[in-house]
Amino acid sequence: MKKVKVGIVGLGRLGRQHAENLAFRIPNCELIAVCSIIEEEAKKAQEEWGVKYAYTNYEEMIKNEELDAVLIASPSGFHCEQIEKALEANLHVFSEKPLGLYLEEAVRVEEAVKKHENKVFMLGFMRRYDKSYAYAKKKVEKGAIGEPVLIRCYGLDPSEAIGGFMNFAKNNYSGGLFLDMAIHDLDLARWYLNSEAKQVWAIGGAYGYPEIGQLHDAETGAALVKFENGTMGVFVAGRNCSHGYHIETEIIGTEGTLRIGTVPERNMVTVFNETGAVKECSEGFLERFEQAYLSEVEEFINCIREERKPDVTVEDGVLSTALGYACKESFETGELVTVQSPHNVARSTT
Repeated sequence: MKKVKVGIVGLGRLGRQHAENLAFRIPNCELIAVCSIIEEEAKKAQEEWGVKYAYTNYEEMIKNEELDAVLIASPSGFHCEQIEKALEANLHVFSEKPLGLYLEEAVRVEEAVKKHENKVFMLGFMRRYDKSYAYAKKKVEKGAIGEPVLIRCYGLDPSEAIGGFMNFAKNNYSGGLFLDMAIHDLDLARWYLNSEAKQVWAIGGAYGYPEIGQLHDAETGAALVKFENGTMGVFVAGRNCSHGYHIETEIIGTEGTLRIGTVPERNMVTVFNETGAVKECSEGFLERFEQAYLSEVEEFINCIREERKPDVTVEDGVLSTALGYACKESFETGELVTVQSPHNVARSTT
């Protein structure tokens, strides 16, 4: 098969990383179009990387008949509409998480994906493609810790990223702590425990940054989840981690425990100085999951070329959104929330 010709929308931090991977690091594909509402951003990418087309209008880009696929790395609130439009334009679609900020739109996208079964759709739950997380999944499946009974996840962003988040959130692009940040951990829990969520109780607050509370969001939050098979999940998400980017997962089983990222170290180097023995931390998600971001999009391209579907499905996006939305509802109301079938919720609002 010829090279897969891809266009990308969104050239922020993650979008730019995806674009560079498509342009230079992923075999059998060609980045031929970039799109950003910031014209200078699109033109700069076009000139630096030798991209054939640059757009400021997404609808114009997906009309380009040379395109085979589109990668959506725009703010979360645009994902659903852009996915639907790309499918209608007969394009394969890779979309960053979350699938949607509202259950009704996520279910609508699921229906659109099923309508276009001849197209590859993939959602960016990149941690499934991280070597450590993938290895842990194999160990769980082989019974290395017996039957999993509890998963504990920490997802903490560095304090220095607060400013960038505030600009993002003020435009109503975030969806809140649980849909924006914890969604990765919620997906991992479903993956490792092999079950869907039943009930959730979530709490949180804006402790160091009251301005986040003014956005009706939490700076640091926690959720306790009961799954349908009786297993448990404890999730902590925060935007104010002074020591850096801290992603940690623990799976407790009947015969043992697995931990991933217990020390959020940057590499194998230890610095000995006046402060002691120091293991430096990753500065952010792009550094920690550099390999995973590359591997997931490489899988997307391979799926198109080999005419097969990826393991991460649109249903994973819908069900993770349902759980994230339940966490958001519990945080906002202070009540224990029963996680409803997203399809029932969608029907009740139409």
